[in-house]
Amino acid sequence: MLKITAVAIVLASAFTLPAFADDAMMATKCDDASMMKMQASMDKMTDPMMKDKKEMASKEMMMAKDSMKANKMDDCKMHMDNAMKSMGKM
Repeated sequence: MLKITAVAIVLASAFTLPAFADDAMMATKCDDASMMKMQASMDKMTDPMMKDKKEMASKEMMMAKDSMKANKMDDCKMHMDNAMKSMGKM
């Protein structure tokens, strides 16, 4: 009985984790409001220990802005997600 319960828990978690990952990826929108919100978050990173993370996030945001101007929304979302990961938000 315990074995069946453990297997059920493992299977349930295997199916729910990808759903949460998709929700996190879908939360990022490639629009001006999201860009401004992300920039505000980066501006709050004043700790000198976060300098490398902030630089990486800034580079990703630059690429996201360029992608948005070129109407490459999938690339824009990818770069915004990478910026969030660089900042430790995901």
